Amino acid sequence: MLQMDVVGVRVEMPSNQPIVLLKEAQGERYLPIWIGMTEATAIAMAQAEEPPPRPLTHDLFRDVLDGLGIRLSTVNIVALRDGIFFADLVFSNGVEVSARPSDSIALALRTGARIFASEEVVREAGVIIPDDQEDEVEKFREFLDTITPEDFGRAG
Repeated sequence: MLQMDVVGVRVEMPSNQPIVLLKEAQGERYLPIWIGMTEATAIAMAQAEEPPPRPLTHDLFRDVLDGLGIRLSTVNIVALRDGIFFADLVFSNGVEVSARPSDSIALALRTGARIFASEEVVREAGVIIPDDQEDEVEKFREFLDTITPEDFGRAG
């Protein structure tokens, strides 16, 4: 398993489809995962460390885990089948639960859990950004520094 860092979320144009971009912690491959608008907002809010006025679903899940004395140990992105990513939540009590990567990442950001992806998933879906495109990555990072959850619109 490869440790991954969350670079951030972005809305891809012209499809208006959000993606979360992960990067190998000890490598150069990026892993783009298409996600829903609600999850993009949840990830962006967690990265911005902006607490909502009332707990959202991922905040509630974090609070329930805290109340039960259970910690989310890791998020593992374990498979890619027919264009769909699969993840497992691994808890401190040994329980593993299958989950969508988008929800898993939103929860990991709220709990401080590390995110991993299997070598097979990164080999299949990962991309290397050539040095001459590093400026684009820097622009993307600047974009992430200025975006707010409201930029994603209101989730229904």
